[in-house]
Amino acid sequence: MHDLTWRPLTPQDAKASADLLNAMETVDEIGENYTAEDTLQELTDPYADLERASLAAFDGDVMAGYMKIRFKPAAEEVHRVFLDGGVHPGYRRRGIGTALVDAGVAAAKVVHALHHPDSKLVVDVNRPERIAGLAELVRSRGFTPVRYFQRMEHSLGASAGSAIPDGFRVEPWSERNDEDFRTVRNEAYRDYWGAVPMPADLWRNKITNQTFRSEVSFLLRDEATGSPVGMLVTMSWEADTEATGVRDAHFMLVGTLREYRRRGVAGALMGHALRAAADQGYDRASLNVDSADPSGAFGVFEKAGFAPKMRYVRWALEV
Repeated sequence: MHDLTWRPLTPQDAKASADLLNAMETVDEIGENYTAEDTLQELTDPYADLERASLAAFDGDVMAGYMKIRFKPAAEEVHRVFLDGGVHPGYRRRGIGTALVDAGVAAAKVVHALHHPDSKLVVDVNRPERIAGLAELVRSRGFTPVRYFQRMEHSLGASAGSAIPDGFRVEPWSERNDEDFRTVRNEAYRDYWGAVPMPADLWRNKITNQTFRSEVSFLLRDEATGSPVGMLVTMSWEADTEATGVRDAHFMLVGTLREYRRRGVAGALMGHALRAAADQGYDRASLNVDSADPSGAFGVFEKAGFAPKMRYVRWALEV
């Protein structure tokens, strides 16, 4: 610990961050590989205050561990901030993870007081349950499991897809309808646990970045009104393809306006996207779903051919 240099993260740490995350993947095997461009996108998140709410430990040029806090652009009764981080496999079991979690909780209080002081603060950690030692670490700092998410996968081959229901039309993403995608996401996710509206700057950073795949992202419109009612956004990581040889189309967002649910909108969008992904040479489709989603999304995805592969745990600390 005393041989390490501790300081906040900066965008110039993109390569060191990618190297650390890729070293972690060799041990944790959670299917996450990174390029420096990927980590730069995370380090320039408009809702990550690196100066006040990040910390990294360096051994020379090697990043031994890091943490960063991402606060929410909006909050009502509860402000849930995300604590992200990790420790290089060669530096584990030396107290670095404990120091980073404690620093993260302290930093969460700082940004919370700056942005949403009238709300209740909850610090969230969302990681696959298979990571050795993680449960013991966060439990020791007072975190408890509050929610479970599943990564689901669908092998792609020849696919007939699903017919678009009568009265609707599907269209691919374009700069012209980008705002319709964001509008549907914000409306559709209003009743999703922990979700808040995404402002335009966060949408650009988290969604329409270098991993966004416009050719496999679709919007569904009500033909009678012309209103957008459903959307599906696909992302793909080149680092994952290079590391595994599998080209994965990750359905990052799938949403339907409440009044159009139970009408086959989500199933039709997924069928259309699965066929498009297969036609464009993707080997697999994947998505993450809240196991307790009240909209019944888990069943919709199972019906579309997705199967559970890995479980994530959302750990929370009420501060």
